[in-house]
Amino acid sequence: MYRKVIFPVDLTHVDHLSKALQTAIDLANHYKAEICFVGVTGTTPSALAHNPKEYEAKLRAFADEQGTAHGLKSSASARISPDPTIDTDKTLLAAIDDLGGDLVVMQTHAPTALDYVWAGHGDTIAARANVSVFLVR
Repeated sequence: MYRKVIFPVDLTHVDHLSKALQTAIDLANHYKAEICFVGVTGTTPSALAHNPKEYEAKLRAFADEQGTAHGLKSSASARISPDPTIDTDKTLLAAIDDLGGDLVVMQTHAPTALDYVWAGHGDTIAARANVSVFLVR
């Protein structure tokens, strides 16, 4: 049913993604689908990487590690944004279309009062993506 599962990943918070990651892996295994890890990074140095190329290498290593560990075809797509604080959602939506994903699995956080004012990334992706989106809390 699904050919490519898109898993948006924030490499700085991998330790908080275990439930969503396992869900994405289970679905990819069930449907014999590729899993593509998509990350958004800025052009300036961050705590994770000094530059976009270093970030891309870390994302690719994570994808390779997950693919090998779970017997999946995996890939990585690093998306560079001048300002990820304001356009991560737009960048992810473009990546989903560009990569031909037909299912997105995302980690989401427990809702807070702030979510009534600003939607989280998962809310926005689920509302605007042209494919199915599975939000995991």
